[in-house]
Amino acid sequence: MVSDDSMTQDTTQGTVQDGEHDPRQERLDEPRLVAEPGLSARIAAIADPVLQSLGYRLVRIKVSAMDGLTVQVMAERPDGLMAIEDCEAVSRALSPVFDVADPIEKQYRLEISSPGIDRPLVRRSDFDRYAGHIARIEMAVPVEGRKRFRGTLIGSEGDRARVRLEETAKDGALDALLRIEDMAEARLVLTDALVADALKRGKAAERDSRAARSAARRREKNSKHGKTSQPAPQNERDAQHEGD
Repeated sequence: MVSDDSMTQDTTQGTVQDGEHDPRQERLDEPRLVAEPGLSARIAAIADPVLQSLGYRLVRIKVSAMDGLTVQVMAERPDGLMAIEDCEAVSRALSPVFDVADPIEKQYRLEISSPGIDRPLVRRSDFDRYAGHIARIEMAVPVEGRKRFRGTLIGSEGDRARVRLEETAKDGALDALLRIEDMAEARLVLTDALVADALKRGKAAERDSRAARSAARRREKNSKHGKTSQPAPQNERDAQHEGD
């Protein structure tokens, strides 16, 4: 097996403003409702518990004939972020597990990737997180004789997603309420609004990352200089009490 950590850093999530859906509150173990069949499903069953143990969520497994044979593992943190370092960590953990489980007999290339901007929607929370954006949905089970839908996500309602379709009825807007588990594929449509939102959230995520790195450096510096909080000696505490 050949391992390759290629990816494009996902910048679709970041700081959440008041009143917005907060992806940081989503559960790490929230199940995927839109999942792949066959060989990809078997690989997913191996990868999913490993990813969860590392603090990541599986988005999708895709097996393709690219570069001979490629197994793409698409993953994310619960907040939707996935940096180069995250992909490297996932690759280091998954490679030996796949070598032992041997899900594919022939040699293949392992690719770890982020979901990207026009990402798949696989969990109920995805339909809430991206409410207001356009999605393209293909149903495995037809709804009123129809399998393909395209429109603006309104959000989830129980086990279904509400989509405001691009076509309209005589009396105005036309909504479709689609059972998420009956979807064969659902993904965002790349639009200017989606890209702008991704850039905005990406900048906020970078600010958060810089602040976290700065705080970590300060803690390391204080630790090296012995600047740790220690309780005052008893005589000093007594003197403080006397001066009160």
